[in-house]
Amino acid sequence: MTCGVVPQYLNLLDAQRESVFAVLDGLTDSQLWQRPAPKEWSIGEILNHNYLLFASTYPAVKWIWKLNGWYGRMKRRRPYQTGIEDLYRSPKFPQWVGFLWTPRHNPRKPVPFDTLKAELRTLHANIREFYEGRDEDVLGNLYLFDPLFGWCNLIVALRIGIYHDQLHFDDVIKQAAQFKP
Repeated sequence: MTCGVVPQYLNLLDAQRESVFAVLDGLTDSQLWQRPAPKEWSIGEILNHNYLLFASTYPAVKWIWKLNGWYGRMKRRRPYQTGIEDLYRSPKFPQWVGFLWTPRHNPRKPVPFDTLKAELRTLHANIREFYEGRDEDVLGNLYLFDPLFGWCNLIVALRIGIYHDQLHFDDVIKQAAQFKP
């Protein structure tokens, strides 16, 4: 039942990251860390938040593969979901939960844009390395629990992370537009 959706998701992960980096090209570090309003995150904080969300779930994904891979191989013939609705865009989605991944880089503790880019690229490369070459029929039959999304297989978990990144990349692009003539 291999459908080849994982390579598409990995390419989307890379493409949306690199497209937002291109939009940010030319911004100064002070612009990167300038908050648009009090209690709103700067571009740098949003990028670090995106990094932290993936960085916190990636070890769980690897752990589930290592611990339960045998189960996924045993159930590989069962059908599984490969997509999910973008619940981040739902007005009912609790956007306030972002505090769980509060940026460690902020206007008081800024880092250069190159550092943020390197962190995200390295993490995404590790995620790509993990997913590439893995049997989708096994990935699709290994599950983790998310309090907001419920039980998600490892393919859907990847898609949720991509939706999350894009939600915040849209915010980054809006903020960056304010700095461009």
